[in-house]
Amino acid sequence: MPWLEVSIVEQRREFVRLASQEGANRRELCRRFGIHPDTGYKWLARWAEGEAGLADRSRRPRNSPSRSAAETEALVLSVRDDHPAWGARKIRRVLEERGHAVPASSTIHVILSRRGRIVLPAGAPAGPYQRFEKDAPNQLWQMDFKGWIKLADGRRCHPLTIVDDHSRFAPCLKACGNQQGPTVQGHLTTTFERYGLPDALFVDNGAPWGDASGHWTALRLWLLKLDVKVIYSRPYHPQGRGKNERFHRTLKAEVFAMKRFADQAQVQRAFDAWREVYNFERPHEALGQKPPASRYRPSPRPMPKRLPAPEYDEGEILRIVPRSKDYISFKGRLWKVPQAFRGERLAIRPRDKDGRFAVCFASHQITTIDLTDPEGVGHVSEHVSAMFPD
Repeated sequence: MPWLEVSIVEQRREFVRLASQEGANRRELCRRFGIHPDTGYKWLARWAEGEAGLADRSRRPRNSPSRSAAETEALVLSVRDDHPAWGARKIRRVLEERGHAVPASSTIHVILSRRGRIVLPAGAPAGPYQRFEKDAPNQLWQMDFKGWIKLADGRRCHPLTIVDDHSRFAPCLKACGNQQGPTVQGHLTTTFERYGLPDALFVDNGAPWGDASGHWTALRLWLLKLDVKVIYSRPYHPQGRGKNERFHRTLKAEVFAMKRFADQAQVQRAFDAWREVYNFERPHEALGQKPPASRYRPSPRPMPKRLPAPEYDEGEILRIVPRSKDYISFKGRLWKVPQAFRGERLAIRPRDKDGRFAVCFASHQITTIDLTDPEGVGHVSEHVSAMFPD
């Protein structure tokens, strides 16, 4: 499809930045952004001439030959006022990239303190903790809903956030009206079409993702068909999703602090503008003060046009779950399966003990059948493996 009407400049800018990275597949990016290759190369050429080629936008000069201490202080305060949550090190990095000769971070901190831009946090800082990080982009995305906010129209907005574990790049930041599976699947579809498929999604144990106790959902089954693993965090251990939690704190400080939004559309416009800054401009301390886009590349796994169907070996025992019931028939009895598998084809495979069978979707075991159990229906426990990141 052509460029969307909303945030068209942000989309053009994100395209040229991704397409300008070393090794980028530009024609594939054009396909994912829904534009003709000629259009993509046109914007790349304009981008090479300067950012103003994408849209009319005021720009400060990169060089100031007659720079004075007062002008340096004004530059520092200008960046701070544009990004009130940024500290001295981030401000210094941004000014350096703009071509300015800037003082040390400690001097910038003094400027911010003297001009009333520093507010000391309450309480002592938390101690260090052990981080884990994947080796490459798209191996693991952390996904969650930030706590809802109340809008001026009385409705609730539920921010859906996704952060790439390796690069901290945010491929998705959406203002949602609910936290339901179809809503999440719709935004994931758009995200997968643009950035490709990740290997796994790291989520908490609540709806709509499912939970580690064995709750299969339509969303989880859809991801399973795309060969995207769903990995659950340990219950009551939010630090396991630390990058997403940290992203939420940054989002709160830089987007929601001291602001009230009229409606969901206004929140999304703010998200679109901020996500570009976060991904391509904002220095990230964990990345050596480089922005997340410096370490991110779109996934080489494209979103398929059709969901693949599971394949089974010849001679296997197969059953199709009715679309209106949660049972399959085997050995003259009915056996319960998760509701998410209505209409799906399942395989029944013998286990190591006589009378015990595994009910599988492709290679994934979803329930068990025990013929020695006289109860049958309703007494088959759902099976799910609890997986944790390395």
